[in-house]
Amino acid sequence: MKSAQYEPGAHTSRPPGARRAGIIATVSAVICSTSMFAIPAADAAVPTFPDNIVVFPDRDFVTIEGYQDHLGETATVEVTRPGVGVVGSAKSVVAAGDVAFEINHPGGACWGAGTGLNVTPDILPGDVVSIKFGTASAGETTVQDTYVTGDAVLSGSTVTVKGHIGAGVNPNQMEQRIIEPALRDTTVARRDIRAIPGPLAPAPKGGYTSSLEYVGDTFTATYNFDDAATAEIAANAGLGERAMAWEFEDADANRQGLTIAEYGEPGGPGMGGCPNGPRQSGPVAPTNIAAAKVSGGLKLTWSPAQAVPGTPAITGYRAIAVGKTAGQNGTGTEQVEIGKRITGQGSTGTTITGLSATEEYDVYVVGLSSSGETFPAAHAVPETDTTAPTVTASPNGATSPTAQKVTLTASEPGAQIYYTLDGSPVVLSGGVLSDAAVLYTGPMDVAQTSTLSFVAIDPSGNVSQSGLATFTITNDPVPAAPVITSATAAQGTASLTWTAPDPGAAGLTITGYSVQAYTADGAAFGAPKTVAGDVTTLVYDGLSGDTAYTFTVRASNINGTGPESAKTASVTVQGALVAVAGPDQTVVRRTTATPVTLDGTGSTTTGATYQWEQVLASPTDPNKVTLTGTTTLKPTFSLPVFQYPMTNSPLTFRLTVTAGTDVRTDEVKVTPVPDRVTISSAQWKTGDLRIIGTSSVVGGVITVHSGSLTGPVLGRVTVTAAVAPATGGDYTLRLRNAAAGATNPGTVWIESSVGGTAGPATVVNK
Repeated sequence: MKSAQYEPGAHTSRPPGARRAGIIATVSAVICSTSMFAIPAADAAVPTFPDNIVVFPDRDFVTIEGYQDHLGETATVEVTRPGVGVVGSAKSVVAAGDVAFEINHPGGACWGAGTGLNVTPDILPGDVVSIKFGTASAGETTVQDTYVTGDAVLSGSTVTVKGHIGAGVNPNQMEQRIIEPALRDTTVARRDIRAIPGPLAPAPKGGYTSSLEYVGDTFTATYNFDDAATAEIAANAGLGERAMAWEFEDADANRQGLTIAEYGEPGGPGMGGCPNGPRQSGPVAPTNIAAAKVSGGLKLTWSPAQAVPGTPAITGYRAIAVGKTAGQNGTGTEQVEIGKRITGQGSTGTTITGLSATEEYDVYVVGLSSSGETFPAAHAVPETDTTAPTVTASPNGATSPTAQKVTLTASEPGAQIYYTLDGSPVVLSGGVLSDAAVLYTGPMDVAQTSTLSFVAIDPSGNVSQSGLATFTITNDPVPAAPVITSATAAQGTASLTWTAPDPGAAGLTITGYSVQAYTADGAAFGAPKTVAGDVTTLVYDGLSGDTAYTFTVRASNINGTGPESAKTASVTVQGALVAVAGPDQTVVRRTTATPVTLDGTGSTTTGATYQWEQVLASPTDPNKVTLTGTTTLKPTFSLPVFQYPMTNSPLTFRLTVTAGTDVRTDEVKVTPVPDRVTISSAQWKTGDLRIIGTSSVVGGVITVHSGSLTGPVLGRVTVTAAVAPATGGDYTLRLRNAAAGATNPGTVWIESSVGGTAGPATVVNK
């Protein structure tokens, strides 16, 4: 069995070349021959860098990266299997650092921690691993269907690794690795070797060439080494072969939703004290076990056990009564045990007979499955019960246009409920059940006018008082409430759109809709307006200008009009004079001043004048710009290159439209989009300071500050294009001799002329 070693962060959810502090290398090449694969679009639920969910399915191990905006909060991680449900879960607290926490790995949490689902899930391709805080979802990873299918094969100085790739895996987002620390002392000069999609290509540090190619559902990674001795070390790697795939790769080449399949690694609990896997976990016992003394023995009832998702199905139960008196064999070492084996997960009880009337018994019940039986067994003490149960109906009678779903509930676990639907007694004189009585097994539909009579009988035979509920079913259902999906205002009108609701019952159709407007005080504005048939839009005219309204809609069918929808958000109808400042904009900053045009052409044009102004936070707002054409409908301004203390916050502009004594205003926001910058490395030694990093925009100017963004400027450097196949740009600021200063500046920050900032980064001594 291969070693299950793991170094935090060593899995690398970012490829060589990813734009993150401290990591610089190459990006995956373009794959050859991918026509046989359907490449899926990225799932919007995949976490966004720097957050990530990394899954190691062979070890049933999960790493949660990032989530530092939830530092100190408790997260819930769940493994959900399509068609099955949640097969594993755990809670843990987000800690500071790149790795927020881990599950099923030394130093991390066990599966089942804080959730009670005490099983280590056997994580499989297609499972979804998700994280949430409270009830709010924070991302999920779908386990990719790829894995290595055998040990590496050595032939001379060539090593090959074969594996499986499923149809749902994007072949452009894969990598194969062999991990072996001994490779550091060879011409490879690192602890692993890697193959990325495409033909043979040299490794960044030399020592071998590699390729990753696909035929059908099989991939082959090929490594040609410079010497046979290094090839032998790789082929016999102790940490073994891995297949890596990811759901999404962002513009900075960060790998999001990462699956790392490790050939030969065992599953199950990854550390002592964690729960067994699904095949090693015994079934759960039934619940609500009641043991009542009855004539001739003990009557047991229970609620059927529900198998933990992903574990073997429950096939039945075993119930035993154990005599409390020892000494049945004359030596005091034996007790009588009498029991039953019951088949079927849905069984709800049994009666154990053949018991002594003079003996007291303990009762034990276990669930059975292919993995064994419940341990420890669930225990119940037989009781003599003389108290009658109570029973209730919900709803307890009603008049309804459609069938009613009725639930009967008894106050005692194990009590059985019987009912009739014609109002006749359930229990006859002498305690005998009526021939018309029906055993209640779950919520039931009352589809026609009926009188429901019902009683509960507990395990000891005590009978409740009879309940009675009358249901009148009129069979004239009206439609449900529609849902308004949009409400937009214009001059004197509002345009509304809604979704068609359930028409009321099968065979019915909606005959029309009525729309009601309401003023701000909640009063109805005139009579509702109507549309016939299945039309789900209306232009509501005749509204007062410069007035706020809300709207509702109701649907009708042959039986009548259904309930009112929820009110829309308030919309203000335009009057004769209109100011429209145009849609909000996002503007990508450039390396030179960026021209921006505002658009007020939706405003009134006849007899009106215009005045634009920037809404400033203060007289010294660093984001102030100069507007040109402030009295026209389309003024312009230049978004300047960035210089701290400028920000990338939205710039707000107000348009004032005047006609005579009437004035209207509207505002628009323009949000600058900066470049993405990093500080990858910051090193100092006497007379030599070097700052290295990346930017998503080539040509921007990076200014390096000491201590803070307001600290002394150490130097400036222009971003140049990164070496292919990497994308974006790189920069290196190197100051030598006197310019570097006599002391380490401690920390540095950077600002880009394209708006990006980063820091602080600690300057390390070389």
